[in-house]
Amino acid sequence: MLKSVLSSLLLSVSLLVVTPSALAQEQPNEIVYYGFDPDIVTNYISGNRRSLGYIRISVELMLEDKRFLPAIEHHEPLILDIIYGTISKQPEDKIKSLTGREEIRQNLLDKLQQAMKKEAGETIIRDILFTKYLYQ
Repeated sequence: MLKSVLSSLLLSVSLLVVTPSALAQEQPNEIVYYGFDPDIVTNYISGNRRSLGYIRISVELMLEDKRFLPAIEHHEPLILDIIYGTISKQPEDKIKSLTGREEIRQNLLDKLQQAMKKEAGETIIRDILFTKYLYQ
């Protein structure tokens, strides 16, 4: 009887010791967002080629973890160059359609993930959000 009580007590104590560390390891990363200020304003290729179209967007990067913020801040010029370069090469019909907007967003996400993988060794960026999207 004493042996079974003692063994169950040891089992309970061992579970208490293991459980907190196991819980600490399984906590999800803290997702954070990084925005650019001021908004991104650039031109795009208009259909008639006699005038330029303009687009103003606010971009928020969804990061896998807050520990990546210094890397994003360090590589902000590269990230902005990719965003400006990609947006300015888009045709008018793609800029003005909902499906085109989603294609642009996905294309930007792919390019930024590849650039961060090359520069920082990790993908870092989980997603991109357009919080403002105005065109003229």
